[in-house]
Amino acid sequence: MNGYSSRAGRKERAREIVAYLKKAYPEPASELVYRTPFQCVAAVILSAQCTDKAVNKLTGTLFKKYKTPLDFARAKPAVFAQEISSIPFFRTKAKAIIEAAKMINKKYDGTIPQTAAELTELPGVGYKTAHVVLGELYGIWEGIPTDTHVKRFAKRFDLTDADDLTNISKDLEALIPKRDWKYVNNGLVLYGRYVCPARPHECAAHPLTKLWPPAARRWPKAT
Repeated sequence: MNGYSSRAGRKERAREIVAYLKKAYPEPASELVYRTPFQCVAAVILSAQCTDKAVNKLTGTLFKKYKTPLDFARAKPAVFAQEISSIPFFRTKAKAIIEAAKMINKKYDGTIPQTAAELTELPGVGYKTAHVVLGELYGIWEGIPTDTHVKRFAKRFDLTDADDLTNISKDLEALIPKRDWKYVNNGLVLYGRYVCPARPHECAAHPLTKLWPPAARRWPKAT
């Protein structure tokens, strides 16, 4: 293993990256728009492999009709699927959201659970979704959610050898103090969205690349 791929090298690099993110994005928050707790859950499920912009465009209308878990639970699957058909995997997501709403109504009396273990029992909710919801709704950061932005920066800055999103989360959690976990996902999402997009480009002058110049030559394939 070369020097910068060593655990010590990765830990120091992660420390510098997080220090920047804390200053640049001091108040971690998703750009997804919602008003009720279950709308948050639904929006995060809808956002999988889809942009927040596309989700917000859809939910601007959708969430006028569906507000509580009971509203979603009572939705007719075919109708709901059609209502969200502008986003990828809409049939799968429609089924997951309706079934999650039913489970929350039945098992948790309409209240969104406050642990990752309980949340990941819900249909359509994996490690990433559970930890985004916990952070958004309750300010609980028990893990680092990894989406496509977090994955590509973790790979570009050689912070992980993993490809699986949950394994990348675990690698980052091992490198970064728990008190700073809340800055990672939202910080890298915003940085990737507005500063350093996914397509290969000249980014030597970008703030994070200046912290570790080899990243300017590392463009992992999207998977």
